[in-house]
Amino acid sequence: MRDMALSTNKRSLRFDSTEQEAFLNLWRTYDCLKGLEEAVFSEYQLSAQQYNALRLLRAVHPGSMPTLALGRRLISRSPDTTRMLDRLEDRHLVIRVRRSENRRVVEIAITDSGIQLLDEMAERVVAMHRAQLGHLSESELCALVELLKRIRQPHEAVGSHWLND
Repeated sequence: MRDMALSTNKRSLRFDSTEQEAFLNLWRTYDCLKGLEEAVFSEYQLSAQQYNALRLLRAVHPGSMPTLALGRRLISRSPDTTRMLDRLEDRHLVIRVRRSENRRVVEIAITDSGIQLLDEMAERVVAMHRAQLGHLSESELCALVELLKRIRQPHEAVGSHWLND
């Protein structure tokens, strides 16, 4: 009992609240995992956001997706989606097409070069995820996913696919 009281006292000296402790642990975990991610993606001159955009576009290939829909599905909200897509287009990894029936809508699609790059990266990405989370059991991973969804639920936009996937 005394050890538990000491542990609680140490915690109260380091954190203003249990919520703060949880948040700072999430942030620290993100930072640790992000380092592994950056090491892999930098080998291919991609950011994590660019990789995710390519991954999402591959899922609809051979079709395309409106740029606004792609922006909503990205993991991180970025006001700079246009510039990110410019860089992918400069590398011939994606192509943009304006709809003839509505010139204001821009569709984005992955190119064969984009698919080839994802194929080239596939084993490294799987190994990266294993390095990040492979020490957890399948049931622990499933529980973590559900808990993270529960944490995000009041903060996600209504109808967000992130809560249903």
